[in-house]
Amino acid sequence: METNFIDYVKIYCRSGKGGRGSAHMHRAKYMPKGGPDGGNGGNGGSVILRGNRNYWTLLHLRYDRHAYAEHGGNGSKNKSTGQKGADKILEVPCGTVAYNAETGEYICDVTEHEQEVVLLRGGRGGLGNFNFCTPTNQAPRYAQPGEPMQEMEVILELKLLADVGLVGFPNAGKSTLVSSLSSAKPKIANYPFTTLEPSLGIVSYRDGKSFVMADIPGIIEGASQGKGLGLRFLRHIERNSLLLFMVPGDTNDIKREYEILLNELTTFNPELLDKGKVLAVTKCDLLDDELIEMLRTTLPEGIRTVFISAVTGFGLEELKDVLWEEMNSESNKIAAIATQESIVHHDKDYLKLREDFADEEEPDDYEEDFEDIEDLEDFEYEEDEE
Repeated sequence: METNFIDYVKIYCRSGKGGRGSAHMHRAKYMPKGGPDGGNGGNGGSVILRGNRNYWTLLHLRYDRHAYAEHGGNGSKNKSTGQKGADKILEVPCGTVAYNAETGEYICDVTEHEQEVVLLRGGRGGLGNFNFCTPTNQAPRYAQPGEPMQEMEVILELKLLADVGLVGFPNAGKSTLVSSLSSAKPKIANYPFTTLEPSLGIVSYRDGKSFVMADIPGIIEGASQGKGLGLRFLRHIERNSLLLFMVPGDTNDIKREYEILLNELTTFNPELLDKGKVLAVTKCDLLDDELIEMLRTTLPEGIRTVFISAVTGFGLEELKDVLWEEMNSESNKIAAIATQESIVHHDKDYLKLREDFADEEEPDDYEEDFEDIEDLEDFEYEEDEE
């Protein structure tokens, strides 16, 4: 099924090669021994990732999967330096991580607006022969070639930036909650895995304040090993400052379901344990007051719990208060700072990467633009007119 939410693309990148230096010898009338005046080659362009908060997905890169920077120009006479190759800048959403598609190795992370990271550096231009002129070698007959270009296939992976991430089994009421608290309109239906892609909603709070809530597809037991849809989208909660666990009130064992969800997150990334956590018991419109009080005795310990119903609005204001308090608590701020500074991006399994992109066409070979290598023994002598 086609979707506009693209959070995973492979791109072929190639930087520009450096221009070669010139081995030109100057000759003019009344100046029979003008000496070397070959200019330097220009530097090749680099491939750069730039964060842009106006992008929410990688859709704009899905059909433009070749990033070529320009080559540097060759040096010429009169010590003229070749033109620098233009950089190729890839605008990506904040929260984008780059990996080497061949090895799965982590390359870089773009988290801030207008942050720039050089993905592939362009080759330096070669030096012209005038740079090698010395008292004992006054007419050098050689120049440097430019440095070669670099090329790489890169995986770009988006991890959503949000304040609150929703974690729960399918049909736990996550999409209903997001639609009730924000203007987002995720798909809602009475069957599992209704949500097939993450969605963001801006939740309004008191005094004009607001926070961002992220809804991801439901997690099932074994999601960290690749079952269901959870593994593909679990990465989107790695950057959330607070996790909201959602368990339906009509489930048999609320504590057990919470522990299963927590175990899947821990298996996927142990650092998620350091994040703030809140538990919401949903669908409380199906419960009476007496049953709610009975359930309070079976809740997991060490986590704040709120009973809510997104359909009737029961407990939603209390939930927003709890989420706001937890997000702005001193312990959560310290944990968020520590997580941001010490976030670890694990290398990908390159075999799994090949499976993910097996159905996609391989990028075309880069354009063949090899130039004839300059014969450094051939020199151009310029005769100036009177």
